[in-house]
Amino acid sequence: MVDLRLLRAAVEASGEAILITSAELDEPGPRIEYANPAFTRMTGYAAHEVVGRTPRILQGPRTERAALDRLRAALEAGDTAQAEAVNYRKDGSTYVVEWLITPVREADGRITHWVATQRDVTDRRAYEDRQAMMVRELHHRVKNTLATVQAVLNATVRSSLSIPEFTRALSGRIASLARTHALITEDLAQAASFDGLLRAELDPYDERERLTLEGPAVMLPSELAVPVGMALHELTTNALRHGSLADPNGRLRVTWWIEEGATGRGLRWDWSEHDGPPAEHPTREGFGHRLLNKVLAVQTGAEVDVAFAPDGLRVSIRMPLPEHRT
Repeated sequence: MVDLRLLRAAVEASGEAILITSAELDEPGPRIEYANPAFTRMTGYAAHEVVGRTPRILQGPRTERAALDRLRAALEAGDTAQAEAVNYRKDGSTYVVEWLITPVREADGRITHWVATQRDVTDRRAYEDRQAMMVRELHHRVKNTLATVQAVLNATVRSSLSIPEFTRALSGRIASLARTHALITEDLAQAASFDGLLRAELDPYDERERLTLEGPAVMLPSELAVPVGMALHELTTNALRHGSLADPNGRLRVTWWIEEGATGRGLRWDWSEHDGPPAEHPTREGFGHRLLNKVLAVQTGAEVDVAFAPDGLRVSIRMPLPEHRT
C-alpha cells in the first residue's frame, strides 16, 4: 500500500489544480474539504478561504448554465464528468477551466466525495477560437475570390479584342489577385497594407527612380484589399503600356493619407502620372475603366474622380474605412 504521505506530497506538487469536495450536490454543498497549491495559484484563493465553501464561488455571469446542467446530470448519475466552463478568480478576472470530476465510493458503492482535477485552458481555448474564426474567414474569402475570378474572367472576355490580349490580361489579373491574397494570408488579422499592395504591383518593374510613393501605414481588411489590389494592378498596367511609365521621361507619384469626415474615417489616395504621353479618353469601356468607376465604388463605397491631363492620367479616390478593430 502506498504511504498516504507520499500521495499527499504528489498531490501537493501536482501542476494540476485538485479539489476534494463532499458528496452532496444540493446547496450549500458540495463543500470543499481540500484544495492543493495549484488550485490556489490558479484561482487566487488561499486554501483556508475556500475550505468549507462550495465551488460555486468560482462561477459568475459568464459561466455557461448549460455546462453546469450537464455536469449536474452526470454527477447525479454517479458518472465521471469532464467539461469546460468560464470560472472567476478571486480578483474577478475570468479563465476557462477544464475539469475532470471523479466519484470516490465506499465498498457498498455509496459516493462519499468528489475529486476534481482542474486545468486553466484559457490560452488553448483562445487559440482554438482564433483558428475557427480564421477557417470561417478563409471559407468566406475563398467564396468571394471564386466569384471575383469569375467576374474578372467574364469582364476580360468582353473587353479583349483578341485571344493573345485576353490571355495576357487574364494572367496578369489572376497573378495580381494571388499577390493580394498572399499579403492577406501572411497577416494574423487577415488584412493587407495599402503600401504593400502598391509595392506588390510596382516593385517588379524596377522603376524606383521614377516613382514617388508617400503615405502612412494603413491596413485594409480583406474585403477592401482585394478590390483595391485589382484597381492598383489596372492602373499600373495602363501606366506601363500607355501612360507615364511607357515613356522614359515619365514619372508616377502616388500619395495617400487618412481623412476624418462627418461620415467617419476614409482613405484618400491620388495616382498622378506626369511627363508622359497625353491621357486620352478611352474609345471603349475597358475592364480598368469599369473597375474604377463601378466595381470599386460598389464594393468599397469609394468616390472616384478620373482626369485625363495633357501629360498623364490623374485618379483621386476617397474610400471609407471600417472602425478600428479592438
